[in-house]
Amino acid sequence: MEEILAERDACGVGFIASLKNIKSHSIIQQALQALGCMEHRGACSADNDSGDGAGLMTQIPWRLLKKELPQLNELTTGVGMVFMPNDDQLEAQCKQILESVCTKEGVKVVGWRKVPVDHEVVGRFAKVTEPRIWQVLIEGKAGQVGDELERELFVVRKLVENAKNAMLPADVGSDFYLCSLSSRTIVYKGMLRSAVVGTFYRDLENTDFESSFAIYHRRFSTNTTPKWPLAQPMRVLGHNGEINTLQGNLNWVVSREHELKNPIWKGREDELTPLCNAAQSDSANLDNVAELLVRTGVDPQEALMLLVPEAYRNHPDLVKEYPEVIDFYEFFEGLQEGWDGPALIVFSDGKRVGARLDRNGLRPARFWRTKDMIYVASEVGVLGDVISNAENIVQKGRLGPGQMVCADLEKATFMETGAISKMVASSKPYSEWLKQCLRRLSDLGESTYLNEPMYDSATMLRLQAAIGMGAEDATMVVESQAQTGVEPTYCMGDDIPLAVLSDKPHMLFDYFKQRFAQVTNPPIDPLREGLVMSLEMRLGARGNLLAPGPDSYKQVLLDSPIILESELQAVASDKDLGTRLFKIFFDVGKEGSLEASLRKLCADVEAAVRAGCQCVILSDRPDTMDPSKAPIPALLAVGAVHHHLIRTALRSDTSIVADTGACFSTHHAAMLIGFGAHAICPYLGYETSRQWRLSSRTQSLIKAGKVPDISVQASQKNFKKSLEKGVLKILSKMGISLLSCYHGAQIFEAYGLGKDVVDLCFRGTVSRIGGMSLADLQREAESLWAKGFPEKAMTKLEDYGFIQSRPKGEYHSNNQEMAKLLHKAIGLGNGSNANPDAYEAYQRHFQEAPVAVLRDCLEFKSDRTPVPIDEVEPAAAIMERFCTGGMSLGAISRETHETIAIAMNRIGGKSNSGEGGEDPTRWLLLSDVDGDGKSASVPHLRGLRNGDTATSKIKQVASGRFGVTPEYIMNADQLEIKIAQGAKPGEGGQLPGQKVSPYIAQLRRSKPGVPLISPPPHHDIYSIEDLAQLIYDLHQVNPKAKVSVKLVAEAGIGVVASGVAKANADIIQVSGHDGGTGASPISSIKHAGGPMEMGLAETHQTLVRNELRERVVLRVDGGVRNGRDVLLGALLGADEFGFGTVAMIATGCIMARVCHTNNCPVGVASQREELRARFPGAPEDLVNYFHFVAEEVRANLAKMGYKSLDEVIGRADLLQQRSVKLAKTDGLDLSFLTTFTGPSGASSSRRNQEVHDNGPQLDDRILADAEVMDAIANEKTVHKSFDIINTDRSALGRVAGMIAKHHGDNGFAGAVRLTLTGSGGQSFGCFCVKGLEVKLVGEANDYVGKGMNGGEISIVPPPNSPFRSEDASLVGNTCLYGATGGRLFVNGRAGERFAVRNSLAEAVVEGAGDHCCEYMTGGCVIVLGSVGRNVAAGMTGGLAYFFDEDGSFCDKVNTEIVAVQRVITTAGEAQLKGLIQSHFERTGSVKAKALLSNWEVSVGKFWQLVPPAEKNTPEVNPSVQLPQAAKVAVTA
Repeated sequence: MEEILAERDACGVGFIASLKNIKSHSIIQQALQALGCMEHRGACSADNDSGDGAGLMTQIPWRLLKKELPQLNELTTGVGMVFMPNDDQLEAQCKQILESVCTKEGVKVVGWRKVPVDHEVVGRFAKVTEPRIWQVLIEGKAGQVGDELERELFVVRKLVENAKNAMLPADVGSDFYLCSLSSRTIVYKGMLRSAVVGTFYRDLENTDFESSFAIYHRRFSTNTTPKWPLAQPMRVLGHNGEINTLQGNLNWVVSREHELKNPIWKGREDELTPLCNAAQSDSANLDNVAELLVRTGVDPQEALMLLVPEAYRNHPDLVKEYPEVIDFYEFFEGLQEGWDGPALIVFSDGKRVGARLDRNGLRPARFWRTKDMIYVASEVGVLGDVISNAENIVQKGRLGPGQMVCADLEKATFMETGAISKMVASSKPYSEWLKQCLRRLSDLGESTYLNEPMYDSATMLRLQAAIGMGAEDATMVVESQAQTGVEPTYCMGDDIPLAVLSDKPHMLFDYFKQRFAQVTNPPIDPLREGLVMSLEMRLGARGNLLAPGPDSYKQVLLDSPIILESELQAVASDKDLGTRLFKIFFDVGKEGSLEASLRKLCADVEAAVRAGCQCVILSDRPDTMDPSKAPIPALLAVGAVHHHLIRTALRSDTSIVADTGACFSTHHAAMLIGFGAHAICPYLGYETSRQWRLSSRTQSLIKAGKVPDISVQASQKNFKKSLEKGVLKILSKMGISLLSCYHGAQIFEAYGLGKDVVDLCFRGTVSRIGGMSLADLQREAESLWAKGFPEKAMTKLEDYGFIQSRPKGEYHSNNQEMAKLLHKAIGLGNGSNANPDAYEAYQRHFQEAPVAVLRDCLEFKSDRTPVPIDEVEPAAAIMERFCTGGMSLGAISRETHETIAIAMNRIGGKSNSGEGGEDPTRWLLLSDVDGDGKSASVPHLRGLRNGDTATSKIKQVASGRFGVTPEYIMNADQLEIKIAQGAKPGEGGQLPGQKVSPYIAQLRRSKPGVPLISPPPHHDIYSIEDLAQLIYDLHQVNPKAKVSVKLVAEAGIGVVASGVAKANADIIQVSGHDGGTGASPISSIKHAGGPMEMGLAETHQTLVRNELRERVVLRVDGGVRNGRDVLLGALLGADEFGFGTVAMIATGCIMARVCHTNNCPVGVASQREELRARFPGAPEDLVNYFHFVAEEVRANLAKMGYKSLDEVIGRADLLQQRSVKLAKTDGLDLSFLTTFTGPSGASSSRRNQEVHDNGPQLDDRILADAEVMDAIANEKTVHKSFDIINTDRSALGRVAGMIAKHHGDNGFAGAVRLTLTGSGGQSFGCFCVKGLEVKLVGEANDYVGKGMNGGEISIVPPPNSPFRSEDASLVGNTCLYGATGGRLFVNGRAGERFAVRNSLAEAVVEGAGDHCCEYMTGGCVIVLGSVGRNVAAGMTGGLAYFFDEDGSFCDKVNTEIVAVQRVITTAGEAQLKGLIQSHFERTGSVKAKALLSNWEVSVGKFWQLVPPAEKNTPEVNPSVQLPQAAKVAVTA
């Protein structure tokens, strides 16, 4: 896993092919040009010259080669492109290895050709590893041609790889690499910038280099240690995206590669292994598996369909038109788990060339074709010929989720998804095969819930206690799930000690944190996009992928991994599966017995599997509770058996079912599956649910009407449902759609487990701080088991206080005593009179507290003698580095939010708006403050001074984009892109409906009382190059504001941060897992994300190693509470420090922990007027707190002998591990934190750097025009025309920013009218503002009108285009994301997620992809053509109209929130007709004209989508009249 995390990438990719298979040099020239026009989708290293990788795959240039080697026979010869070490001796050795393999194999090396290259264009970083590049020409055995020759060359390459691994040391072996070895295709690639690929490889500029196709690829790797072999294309594929399930995929490949057999290989299959290698990238490994399939005779289209399957369940089109395709996918699921994650894959085997998109459609893929050529690319406009070539373009399309295109070069045909899928799925009788191979769980017997308890209540209590369940687990988790069917919500953060540091016994699950997607791939939205997700699992052996057939496997399909007790019985007694049950217990009190029992269990299971057992049940259900026999922790048993079976190559011959009492929360279930369980029977959870419902207490609550009356059966069903929903949520955080892909993928990191535990049970899992050994875990398991045998009979479970603070429970860092001490120190409610003695008591409180976080195990050491404190930099200089966390107005009250902002502005620090937007009145300076510190303009605040301002210098851009307008952006000092938040990384923010007051709703452009949930992903950040684009957008609109990116600590964050630095961020914020929150699921607060110290250390160290540290400021937050925390953060590498929860405490929070209920007793986190009136804080209280912290930092610096933070930032060598005795283990190793990576430059100079620049812009040319500037300044009208190309990104954002700077969002009375001709780059017209009217003739890419607030954008195809514009893809994905106003007219189709999170814009398009109008809260969208699935998911406001020509529309609507009706009101019809009329006037749309000319008939074919908040508007409800003279539009 460490190796996997060290390499993440994303990219731009495409291909060009002659549909008539005509070879030419112009195809190479066009491919090189397209590559150059995607330079911005890649990145450069710190030297700004070494690209992350770029390359081409083409046919072999025989004409060029034959000029040098005329004797070559094309039919019988293969060509290898070979990288060799840059060393004479090693080069000779590598040649010798290859030649001896060929001799032994009986093929002939005809010759070696030195590839001519230009070394001058290679960057400094890339030069270090630049290989010597050779072509080897190999003639096959007699008679070998075509596919047989390709197979022979594949075997030769595998033999060479195995020989080099055996004969060369690893560091040299990786430099000897065959980019390709084929008789059809060749790959030219390297660590180069796109622009120099053709210059470096002189062959590519040679006119004799001819090919009928070219695949091109530009890589953006987050890792900057350049490796030439990782450049793409690979041997069959070029891949843009990220495989999230890689660890699991690699485990499954290893476990079954020895069972892959096909007669075509004549028994040589073992010579082809190992297939995969964790040290390679995800793309390389996917390519390895695809290549094996292709060489075995599988068409590349079929190989990609089974490796990257589409979301075929609940798919209306497939069910109606292609049922056989469903059978194909269902059959192959039994042989091959998906490789899941965002991906655009281009592929070729030399005979066919094509492209495939992942099931979620998370990468852009556009195609266009002429009569003779097909072009596929991540962006349109890469050839710059949208206008000049317009009359030849017969089709413009896009790949939607799970779609494919393919050109067959030999047959000269071009096929799209439907035809390809049908052809592949009809080639074999998959439906017949399925009947023989697959049974459903219901075929094994009826599924029933028990109605009676299994145990008496006393026994159950003992068992709960012995398994590790506390009182909170029983009531707040299990019983709450049984009652509601959803995981409970809580608030604040996780402020208890890590399990390894705690003196309380913990279940093993608590030693792991879930990993989550950030930047390099997006989380998925299980709430709104659940249709691409599935919990299906299979029991039974996996078959042989290389020889599918009717007897491939005998499996049982489960709809869910959470099975009932009755279903467990059915599985246990199934003869076909040959199920065997193993009890998992060990002897208490006997040294080493846990490990011995685990090893015996593994051996017993292995023997059973070898004897044909296809299903293994591991059960900790005690027959009778015996104090001398304790259960092995279920997770330990599952992990040990899973990894033992992988090591013995038996894993895919059986399935594992966990029958366990130790699974009752969503985190438990996800972990068991992630480490190998196929199914779980959580018997104690069911039993707890039953006994809860049957208890007298519940019955009296039901009688009193306080709890709904649900049956015993329903309580268990709810418990099961909440586990399933929770597991989906955990999958989705990592961006994984299918449980079958998550299964065994080990997407966790361990905090506090030693090497022996990890190697035996969790091999491959990241565990960087050591910790508990198997012996330590045995002691902990025994101490829990002993709780089941108390001396006195139990009446209730022990309350460990892990969630809520309890007098005898677990220590909480944010406790009420700490709050009281702090309030006393800062003078809260005492006229802000600071009390230094009380602050010393506050410091002592922390010194005497138990060890709670990793930094508590560290101490300062110094290499200097102390200095007098007056020589240390002043407190004011330190306080400038302080920021407060991104707490949104809505989660906290106006009083708290504004008091914090005023205090931060007083000390020269920065407050953060959070994701709720900001009231423009806060940007003014106060000038009316009276002698009592009160102001009429902000009457709710106290302790004010003239000159105070409540502006947040940091303004947040979160996934909900609430209130992000051009004026908001222009009023920011810094803009923070919130990728994740510490309390719940991988999930969106949530604001309960009762907290959405009219004021909050107005700021967020939403409806009062309607709950707000932000999408888990930013829909414009699915990869690192997308983040680079959003950073570019923000720099474009406001070139003076620094952009920060907020990440959350997890293993691999350093690599992600390198990518963020290369994406041009100014600041990177690293948050710990213990950050606070207003509302979040309990398991997210507890189990996701890593400690701030680990994230910060990894980020700083990686940036220093990659020479990127000077580019960015590092800010850290997560439980920073005092000066010691600040100094420790500085030594680990932080330049700035964020304070979250503690800042709220300093304004008066008393840690009541009821933020999510709107009932905060002191008005800190409530929107209720009567509670807000109790708010006790004033700005000076907070100023006092920060002053104390800064003085504490000064005192510590003086003691260490240093005079400023600049001198110590990044000096981890001034830290050492304390000799502190932990209750559980002495195996903790914090050397990771005390590693000094080397000097990192002066922090102050980083903080004072200029804002990173976007370079020269089209907008600058527009704004340099005196007439344009005159019109903006003096509100005149101007009309201008310009050309545009795809590298003109974020076009017009800066023009909009300039207008907003002068006039705000709505104040501009002039008009700037621009006509642009060509291909708009990404984010065309972003943050458009009132008075800016733009017409684009040509086409545009993703994110058109992103954040648009006013004005108008119309887009039309070139006038001489032969295609029908209503069928053509004219704009890309995610257009109008977060729009807050304005109008968009597109005479063509849009891609996925059109108008996502639109809150006020109006738009007309001719068609759209999946997820149209997702999360919309206002505005109006009209679609005049067909749309994809899942329309209006999460749409809570605004209206949408869809023209339904063929009656298929209603199947595509997500009706969870919206109602679907015809247009039944005059106001609705007027709104619809008026916008279509405007669309026709702006774009000349043929479709609009036809609809208007036959309006009576047309209007009857429109559907109107109505969220509940709109049902009493005149456009929707005939009984509501439109007010006189009202504008026909939907109001905010």
